[in-house]
Amino acid sequence: MQAPRKRRMKKTTTDMRKRNLILLSLIFICAALSAQSDLLITPYRVVFEGNKRIEEVSLANTGQDTSRYSISFLQYRMNEDGSLNQITEAEEGQYFADRFLRFFPRSVTLAPGEAQVVRIQLRLPDTLPDAEYRSHLYFRSVPDDAPAAGTDQVDTALGIRLIPVYGITIPVIARKGTLEVSCAIADIALLKQEELPHLGFTLLREGGKSTFGDIEIHHQDAEGNRHKIGEVRGIAVYTPGTRREVSIPLSLQAGVDYSRGQLHLTYTSAGTPNAEVYAESIVNLQ
Repeated sequence: MQAPRKRRMKKTTTDMRKRNLILLSLIFICAALSAQSDLLITPYRVVFEGNKRIEEVSLANTGQDTSRYSISFLQYRMNEDGSLNQITEAEEGQYFADRFLRFFPRSVTLAPGEAQVVRIQLRLPDTLPDAEYRSHLYFRSVPDDAPAAGTDQVDTALGIRLIPVYGITIPVIARKGTLEVSCAIADIALLKQEELPHLGFTLLREGGKSTFGDIEIHHQDAEGNRHKIGEVRGIAVYTPGTRREVSIPLSLQAGVDYSRGQLHLTYTSAGTPNAEVYAESIVNLQ
């Protein structure tokens, strides 16, 4: 009568150890994923335009542990909601840049507080069609395969080993020729979500190059008083995409009445010496 009970107790203990091991592994993964903010990359996007052929990207380890990163290229397409999907084949009207780019080094190891420069070189053949070419530089964390000294091995018979791997990408864009772009703001709607007003709208892009910039929203009352009520930085519409759906939360400020007045929207380029107004729109509130 006692033997079955012992087997059940042993099975229960094993299950508990499995669950505890999985829980601990998930905790370690969450901690490791949060460490990706320890890699500081500047600039956060690279654009080759005109005669520029060499660019440098600076990496800095702001964490407390030594980290290793491998560097490669990935290809992405942008969805209308701004999310990115990894792809291997270019869509119609999309051109990859990686075959025209060289970078060094291919991997870096950074001690806490250490910085490293990655140099990128562009070689565009003269016979290449005028267009915008884009790939994304991928900085992938390389986990330490060896267990830390003194680490206890818990129930190695389970065969569970979860190694977190994370990475950061930045776009690298090469433009050949004189490329034009135009943008408009459409489908503007004032919405209320979770007791806060949101402004939803669509960015419509046309032309041979992407847009990247900042959006600011101001409210103007009948007396001409203006208040900044919303903004978002770094909004891109990558080629070949022509639409980007945007929703921006609006602040609740004294003197701002969302049932009257006007909303002024401005989409302005960022990261360039001379800011360009891509699009602007005025909405009358009623």
